[in-house]
Amino acid sequence: MMALLTGKTLLITGVITESSIAFQVACEAQRQGAEVVLTGFGRLSLVRRIAGRLPRPAPVVELDVTDRDQLSTLADRVREHTARLDGVLHSVAYAPPGALDGKFLDTTWEEAATAFHVSAYSLQALTTSLLPLMDRGGSVVGLDFDASHTWSGYDWMGVAKAGLESCSRYLASHLGQRGIRVNLVAAGPLSTLAARGISPTEDGSGTFDGGWSERAPLGWDSRDFQPVAHACVALLSDLFPATTGEIVHVDGGAHAVGDRPAHAPAVR
Repeated sequence: MMALLTGKTLLITGVITESSIAFQVACEAQRQGAEVVLTGFGRLSLVRRIAGRLPRPAPVVELDVTDRDQLSTLADRVREHTARLDGVLHSVAYAPPGALDGKFLDTTWEEAATAFHVSAYSLQALTTSLLPLMDRGGSVVGLDFDASHTWSGYDWMGVAKAGLESCSRYLASHLGQRGIRVNLVAAGPLSTLAARGISPTEDGSGTFDGGWSERAPLGWDSRDFQPVAHACVALLSDLFPATTGEIVHVDGGAHAVGDRPAHAPAVR
């Protein structure tokens, strides 16, 4: 049986460590037959070292999503490794410390603007910069965290994620005529470097606490990246040719229940 991504080339942003969602998506994409190009920000030597731990080594292109010059040359720099792209994974988010951990009322405009620029506007900036390589259509997938609720400690990152969700719908509307689909995967809390940077509240009700598994009908393991990686790969494949502007929740079903499910999660 042909793998889901045979013959496709993907650009994947956000690989920082092996415990990043982007790294796990890159691994699964390669297993499914894709060629992968990574982008790196800051310590490129570290990203290249992590890229060497993929099933097959992948090239790394420098990208700061807030740098206009780097965005304007991105397509040309990616062309050094591939003539076209069939898909893009947007896995970029950042909020300054002053915009997180209960500081919502004291956050400055500059701090909030940084969170929005990096975490929401960058979806449009990244996608449009790569359009010259996607003249045959394709799929853009972004990583989300459910913005329909407030989460302790998430603060302005939550506002930015709400912007990301709206941005994805507008992109889907504008790019549909080009055959480009734009969707988000709203993942449950995973043990990533970014997640560990947000402090839980004293009562244990923070965004990334163990109570998520109790609420999720299917249960949830914050150390298991595979469900999210599989969802991203499926959306990057041709399995959903008529789906765009959608948010796919991969969170054990926690988003669908108000408090706790009527039955305990299945034992795994």
